Amino acid sequence: MATDAFAEARKRMVEEQLKARGIRDQRVLRAMEAVPRHLFVRPEDQEWAYADGPLPIGYGQTISQPYIVARMTELLGLKGDEKVLEIGTGSGYQAAILAHLAREVHTVERIPELVEMARQRLAKLGLTNVHVHHGDGTLGWPEAAPYDAILVTAAAPKVPEPLLEQLAEGGRLVAPVGSRGLQYLERWTREGQTFHRERFEPVAFVPLIGSYGWDLEDLLAE
Repeated sequence: MATDAFAEARKRMVEEQLKARGIRDQRVLRAMEAVPRHLFVRPEDQEWAYADGPLPIGYGQTISQPYIVARMTELLGLKGDEKVLEIGTGSGYQAAILAHLAREVHTVERIPELVEMARQRLAKLGLTNVHVHHGDGTLGWPEAAPYDAILVTAAAPKVPEPLLEQLAEGGRLVAPVGSRGLQYLERWTREGQTFHRERFEPVAFVPLIGSYGWDLEDLLAE
């Protein structure tokens, strides 16, 4: 019975939170309805898994609001044959969505405990086209570069240079860029050695920590 209840909750989420706010990509909508978001949150938060907001997942991290997941994914414009890099695995939910939409997904997370939990969740769902790596996400994952699309799920003061370098010709990068308190979604498209930037709506994400992001010691000192 619980499975049926969650299935209905997913349908409502898609109709009321995504379609109602303008998400039009049918592949994204189908992926959002297919992936069991409740398996990516803490057991005590499962009843809120399909609510219109982010949820804590431990270690100072969150699982993003469903609309934001769908919006950022839609901005990538995935068709199905891409190799995608995600920065900030977190719970693994965004990677699961990407796995339904792309040929291959590499995702990088700096917190070892989250890496292991994400691997277990993705394996349980049989998503064999996702590779979860432990490391500094601001450095990207050069071993599998170049990428047709890159998605950054934490706030950067500016787009990390290594990520732009690992973007394939014609590739697209979507990231929240700005200050600690306020960022804007940006999409960068590579054209040779130049990058075309588009700016979209304001958002608020946890900080991207690493060599080309925010410094962890500075954040802890605040």
